Amino acid sequence: MSQLFSPLQLGQLTLDNRIIIAPMCQYSANDGAASDWHTIHIGQMSLSGAGLLILEATAVNPQGRISYADLGLWDDRTQAALDKTLTAVRQYSPMPIGIQLAHAGRKASTKKPWDGDGSIAPDEVNGWQTVAPSALAYDENSTVPTAMDQNDIDTFISDFVNAAKRADTLGLDLIELHGAHGYLLHQFLSPLSNKRDDQYGGSLENRMRLLLDVFTAVRAEFSSDKPVGVRVSATDWVEGGWDLTQTIELAKALEALGCDYIHVSTAGLSPEQQIPVKASYQVPFAAAVKEAVNIPVIAVGLITEAEQAESIITEQQADAVALARGILYDPHWPWHAAAELGATVKAPKQYLRSSPHGKPSPIE
Repeated sequence: MSQLFSPLQLGQLTLDNRIIIAPMCQYSANDGAASDWHTIHIGQMSLSGAGLLILEATAVNPQGRISYADLGLWDDRTQAALDKTLTAVRQYSPMPIGIQLAHAGRKASTKKPWDGDGSIAPDEVNGWQTVAPSALAYDENSTVPTAMDQNDIDTFISDFVNAAKRADTLGLDLIELHGAHGYLLHQFLSPLSNKRDDQYGGSLENRMRLLLDVFTAVRAEFSSDKPVGVRVSATDWVEGGWDLTQTIELAKALEALGCDYIHVSTAGLSPEQQIPVKASYQVPFAAAVKEAVNIPVIAVGLITEAEQAESIITEQQADAVALARGILYDPHWPWHAAAELGATVKAPKQYLRSSPHGKPSPIE
């Protein structure tokens, strides 16, 4: 029996299989509000046969968007737009849907990727002043952010709580806090971007403080029967930056606070990163975290083949695998993996007559 297609428990949420659709920004929102594109995209992903869909990085306030076209969840308008999309999708798919709550920090106020992906200055159209733990720009072409004071931090935590309450009202099944890829929570973690000398800077304990405080606040307000997890970058891939040893300490601290899973990625904090990209290149980091904690760990990064994903699970390197670009390229990747591994996935009745040539249908 395929282990990839065995059930997985995240807190009290049971997934049909261990394939997770990772959060992927669509840069298609209207001032934070989900658009018709989101209905099409989320609808397509929800029919893929994966065990869980996590919505793209969703900003907890307008300043926290990566770009002006990012999804948000900070007021009644953005909540209503997402509700409309989710209502349409849920008519046809029972797949659990979670949301990744995020703030981009110094990597906010950018163009859409297909428009150049560069920083937009505060005085330009679609630009705004960015914030960060310290007044250090991401690179020489980016706006220097404003260092956050205690009032900013208090508001930041409140914004996460507000977004979490709205996610709960929307009936979303899970929250993932975005502590990876060089965004604000990661910026506080890394000594490369955090040069503070207060309770949020310096020692590892201090640099972890904000993420742990946000987790605690969100966990207290989100329904207790729904999981809250955290995505981390296990290394900056830069000398003297955030690394695996620190990540393991963070994972242990999160587990002690009741975190339901850790989603292990890498990189994103510094343009100086040197990444040895190859198949499964991030999986060893997930495996190391899994050895240190007792909660589920998700691996991600160039996992493209069914047997590759299966071996990650059977060798206990991770409890689940997340797909991003690969499932954009092949939205029925789980169907094809199930056919290859002799498993089945759920599909709507409208698709029951589809099957691979000369092979048993993997859908039910």
